[in-house]
Amino acid sequence: MGEKHIVSPVIADIRAGMKRGKVVSLDDAIRVIRDGDTLAIDGFVGYSPEELLAGLEHRFVSTGEPKDLTLIFAAGIGDSREKGMTRLAHDGLLKRVIAGHLGLAPGLQKLALAGKIECYNFPQGVITHMYRDIAKHNPRTISTVGLGTYVDPRLGGGKVNAATTKDMVELITFDGKEYLAYKTMPIHVAFLRGTTADMDGNITMEKEPLVLEVLPLAMAAKNSGGFVIVQVERIADRHALNPRQVKIPGILVDCVVVARPENHWQTFGTAYSPAFSGEFKIPSASVEPLPMNERKIIARRAAFELSPNMVVNLGIGVPEGLAGVANEEGIFNYLTLTAEAGTIGGIPAGGIDFGMATNMDCLISMHQQFDFYDGGGLDLACLGMAQMDAQGNVNVSRFGTKLAGCGGFIDISQNAKKIVFAGTFTSGGLQIAVQDGKLRIIKEGAAKKIIRDVEQITFSGKTAGRGSQQIYYITERCVFQLTPEGVELIEIAPGMDLEKDILAQMDFRPIIKNPRLMDERIFKPVPMGLKDDLLSIPIDERLSYDSATNIFYVNFEGLAIKTKNDIDAIRERVSQICAPLGRRVKTIVNYDNFSILPELEDEYIRMVQFVVSEYYSDVTRYTTSAFLRMKLGDGLKKRNLAPHIFQSKEEARLALEDRGKS
Repeated sequence: MGEKHIVSPVIADIRAGMKRGKVVSLDDAIRVIRDGDTLAIDGFVGYSPEELLAGLEHRFVSTGEPKDLTLIFAAGIGDSREKGMTRLAHDGLLKRVIAGHLGLAPGLQKLALAGKIECYNFPQGVITHMYRDIAKHNPRTISTVGLGTYVDPRLGGGKVNAATTKDMVELITFDGKEYLAYKTMPIHVAFLRGTTADMDGNITMEKEPLVLEVLPLAMAAKNSGGFVIVQVERIADRHALNPRQVKIPGILVDCVVVARPENHWQTFGTAYSPAFSGEFKIPSASVEPLPMNERKIIARRAAFELSPNMVVNLGIGVPEGLAGVANEEGIFNYLTLTAEAGTIGGIPAGGIDFGMATNMDCLISMHQQFDFYDGGGLDLACLGMAQMDAQGNVNVSRFGTKLAGCGGFIDISQNAKKIVFAGTFTSGGLQIAVQDGKLRIIKEGAAKKIIRDVEQITFSGKTAGRGSQQIYYITERCVFQLTPEGVELIEIAPGMDLEKDILAQMDFRPIIKNPRLMDERIFKPVPMGLKDDLLSIPIDERLSYDSATNIFYVNFEGLAIKTKNDIDAIRERVSQICAPLGRRVKTIVNYDNFSILPELEDEYIRMVQFVVSEYYSDVTRYTTSAFLRMKLGDGLKKRNLAPHIFQSKEEARLALEDRGKS
């Protein structure tokens, strides 16, 4: 027998399945890993089982064992330097890597780009779902996620380098629809983390900022005949834990390691924040406003795509600014921001804390979040944009000598109802200034990002064009939209020259019809007043006609009349609906929370007089505001219009019916 099979009595007992205390030393836990094993790691950006990773690194550097591991992890884990997955970037330790994101582990990037390891880059959500399929011994994970991208076997199958030859993704068809089938594999060892373990290995996560894949990954390893190793902060006695707080049952856990405090921070950037673990909420006002730069301009324009009650996902980098803008504009109460790591509600964190959230409403597992995303649950996703091309394709995964990986980008971008790709127009030293409400380019970026063909397709414009998604590409100087005809330039920032600042800095000519100026509020230092915009229902959605009853419904609830243009828009839309009918209509008007500037009252009443005389056979109005009933009633009476305004919709409807009977 080789030396690697000489194990401590503790590990021998674990392998024999004995019922004993599962708290072991780090060295004993790491010794369960053998040459050629498949090791799965659960973490997210700065949230890492760092004690276990450090232990494995130390063992390999000291002994040269274990060798030729297959490493699988869904989300990027690292600090872009030496922590996280980079700890395992040693020649000989790894044979193969299957990862969702490599951008935070430069050591793994170097091994993959040099062809020293086999490497696959798959969508993050797909990998989280693979764990469930492995636990059930399903041979494939089947999904539409990845079609038309570099993961599609027709475009490379997710292989990163020439050393990677085995096909892991197949194209299949059900009922005439294409899917991708990702091959599953047994997991021999899983590295997880929690907060508290009892002597039987039951694990709670009360101080952890995320739950991630602890349960399906533990099941995948256990049902593969493998080992589950969990690092924790503290140990409790048997039967001391609340069973409702146990996230990993002891029947799935083989080894528990008490981590050193420096290797069990909540994230690489935050030792411990009760706000991240949901123990209390912090005041929104404590979130620092963004400086007025290109990132804020992009985030401000992206915020105009928001609507009330949207469920939103924000990518890392430039898109994170949308959370700051939403907070500044006071519209958080009308949105639900989410992160793929499992947070729902609250304010997503950025930087090395990305994936965490303060003031969240709920925390679920990552695979559950991707279930929701894959099914179309996201109303809007704001994601990064390293490159964009003439077909509307976007690349964030591989460019030049940088191998970032896709993360959750493919899962999210393929399935959200509306997509905003956010990024600067050029990169590498771009400097801008905002003066007198206009954008000025001080120094152009050295590299073009809007090019003829992206280096790798992380988002497929062609695949997206077959569906009903709304797709926008927002930069600091202009906005594009993907239309059935192609990429169209629809907005230009004030101060920008179309030829010099836009067309000369991109490698293809977009469709140009009649681009408008980006909203001037974006380029002013004061808040934009988005709350009023967000709560303002368009006139088109406020007016509806029921042909069965011949009733015209006018919903002016919450409407604020601030300009003559607002009044003209009402007159025009009422005429568009009612004039073609060829008959007069009965009308009910809702004036709840309606407001109008005093100087516009006469103009508004004249508009009402016109539509009543032209289109209405009868009209009733209602509002719960006694003051508004009196004020509007006086105005209507002066022009010989029916002055009575009812207190409720039901009263108005009954009055209309009674008049029809008389």
